Amino acid sequence: MRRPASLLPVLAATALLLTACGTEHTGPGNTGADAAEPPPHTQVDDPGKDGVRITSLSLPSVSADSLPADTGVLATYEVTNNGSKSLTYSVLFTFMSSDGGAVTNQTTTVRDVGPGKTVRGTVRAGELPPSAPRVTQAKVLEVTTVPASEAPAEPGTCPASGIRVSADKGDAAMGLRVVGLHLDNCGKRDYTVDGYPLLELLDDDLDPVDGIEILDGSGDITTGAGPDEPPRPVTLKPGESATAGLVWRNTTEAGTAVNVPHVRVRAKAGADPVTVTPHLDLGTTGKLGVRPWEKAER
Repeated sequence: MRRPASLLPVLAATALLLTACGTEHTGPGNTGADAAEPPPHTQVDDPGKDGVRITSLSLPSVSADSLPADTGVLATYEVTNNGSKSLTYSVLFTFMSSDGGAVTNQTTTVRDVGPGKTVRGTVRAGELPPSAPRVTQAKVLEVTTVPASEAPAEPGTCPASGIRVSADKGDAAMGLRVVGLHLDNCGKRDYTVDGYPLLELLDDDLDPVDGIEILDGSGDITTGAGPDEPPRPVTLKPGESATAGLVWRNTTEAGTAVNVPHVRVRAKAGADPVTVTPHLDLGTTGKLGVRPWEKAER
């Protein structure tokens, strides 16, 4: 049907106006004029460390008075495995203020990065107290790698062996260091250990560290951490746990101080190895005490 000639100019003007304004699509992240804009991305010129680098930093566009400090600060990173074996990475990121001072640290685990592969991810600075300085930059502070097949199991998961081995962050006082080893029976059968965990001390390249005496018990290191339980068989039913411990001093005298970043742990002879990263700063003592397995209190 032919439209009246008198309406054509009006229709043309309306079409022109719609073309100029565009079409607004409202989705989950856009609720119209009041929708918050995503935080701007700042490119980061980060040389990286051991195959890990930060590629960009997202900073919140809101005022520090409207939200807890640095809510929404997000660093995007990439991990590249230049080696020949699959690795699991533990990465310590530090978020800093404009003067370079550290505001907060965050640790991220990146699992099963194959040889020649690059994996990308993000890490948040987290919620900080209102008095904290504003985060304006970030960098990779520390990178630790272990063979992917020997990495501690992810929390909440159970390896095929039915046994989960891990190390805690430890305790330090007056030069004395204590790190706990934890053995969880997450399987469906009883599991028995007897005596001490079996250890291998490894350097940054996962090669053996020589010249360190591994002692049964901690009595030759200190008596201040309490007496060791005598070694005895410990049977764990499904859901039960046991603990052991690494005890050392970081005393440094004449000679070269020794640092051991990795410890390969076997719960007992024949058990699957798990490599933990307690970063033993043994000084020049040349000794590491090991406490025996004992059942953990529930």
